[in-house]
Amino acid sequence: MVWDTIHDRDPAQRAVEEWGGIAYALEALDATLPDDWAIVPLIKVGRDLAPQAATFLREIHHVARGARFIEVPEPNNRVTLRYESSDRRCERVSGGVPGWTWPELGPLVDDLDALYVNFIAGWEMTLETAQLLRHGFPRTIYADLHSLFLGRLDDGTRVLQPLPGVAWWFSCFDTVQVNEDEFSQVSADPLAAAALALGTACRSLIVTLGPRGAVYFVAADRARGVGGPIRTARIALDPGDAAPPSGGDPTGCGDVFGAVACARLLSGSALEAAVRSACHLAARNVTHRGATGLRDHLLGRLASV
Repeated sequence: MVWDTIHDRDPAQRAVEEWGGIAYALEALDATLPDDWAIVPLIKVGRDLAPQAATFLREIHHVARGARFIEVPEPNNRVTLRYESSDRRCERVSGGVPGWTWPELGPLVDDLDALYVNFIAGWEMTLETAQLLRHGFPRTIYADLHSLFLGRLDDGTRVLQPLPGVAWWFSCFDTVQVNEDEFSQVSADPLAAAALALGTACRSLIVTLGPRGAVYFVAADRARGVGGPIRTARIALDPGDAAPPSGGDPTGCGDVFGAVACARLLSGSALEAAVRSACHLAARNVTHRGATGLRDHLLGRLASV
């Protein structure tokens, strides 16, 4: 969990302070998963914000009975976002919630059906832990690699950078999501980057493009093993999903996208249909500020603000 302070491009607008990151994904999963699925949050929270986090979790309808966030003594992660344009921002992070080790994580995933992994901080687990997770969990894993591609300067400012061992990271997950900037850190050639990803055990790759929708890549015939011809397509936003004239608030769109795509895939949707649905609800997220109450907004139960 991360606590966001969001500064709009307009300095006259008051900064928004809200749960961010995985909170958007939880709300989107809650809006999208079938009724007979349950969410089991494997999420650490700093002691300073643990009571507020527990209150937030109680509002998620699909959460398994008795599930809770895991409280740690370190200060909770906090992010300050300053938007420079509708989709470009400067991000600064603080806090010290530690990542997972395999001895911690292994017993918690044993009886789960699928995993949605989102690298909000970028240090949720090491590559070694991810490899042990892949070895120990043979079922579906969807991963948004996001902050693995972000370094951290001394003052907490996040900077885009290549991901060491990127092919090994790809091999740990069935479906991998990155945004356009992160994808460019894999290779300047999109097809070469896709070939690198799908040349591993990764089955499909999704690249989000902001207001231009998303692109997916999938090996045309995985039945013959790793590799093979790559099939790709871009899914554009529907005309009705265009951002409002004010630009709205794009914070959390990638988290909403990933949660919706994962939920649709788990429900049996084809990849293209899952990506299309994810684009639609990620666009709807732009017209809502913060994560609280997002589930109802995604379900069309609240007016756009």
